[in-house]
Amino acid sequence: MRLAASIAAVLMLTACGGGGDETSSAEKAAAPAPTDAEKQAILASLPAPYNTADIKNGQSKFALCRSCHTITDDGPNMTGPNLHELIGRKAGSHEGFNYSDALKASNLTWDPATLDMWIENPRALVPGTKMAFAGVKDPKDRADLIGYLAVEAGKAD
Repeated sequence: MRLAASIAAVLMLTACGGGGDETSSAEKAAAPAPTDAEKQAILASLPAPYNTADIKNGQSKFALCRSCHTITDDGPNMTGPNLHELIGRKAGSHEGFNYSDALKASNLTWDPATLDMWIENPRALVPGTKMAFAGVKDPKDRADLIGYLAVEAGKAD
């Protein structure tokens, strides 16, 4: 899969200290978007119930997040950090964002189950977080949102 190969290449460059400013914005923009088949494979790779997410509903629920977060590669940090390749990332680690001490010290990694707890109630999962978000109470909406993030924002793992 092109997406998996691209992710692996980025991770290898990052681990080796490369891939910083050497890749131009034009080269990153030229990377092809995942095909529908690749998106379905990403979704299928998630544990239940996230692997059966309704991506359209997840996209709709992401509207709650869009005022604070971007999901595109090299998207800006806003009130919240960019969420590109969020799944598999250590919490509080996106470069250039000023996280709360509580989140940096949380020792969390954003997997679907942890994201589910976070999206339901961030302050219950990490007391002292700066994230001012009431949460998404419906479990199906959370699963759909997590599926959408995995497919559209990519996975770091």
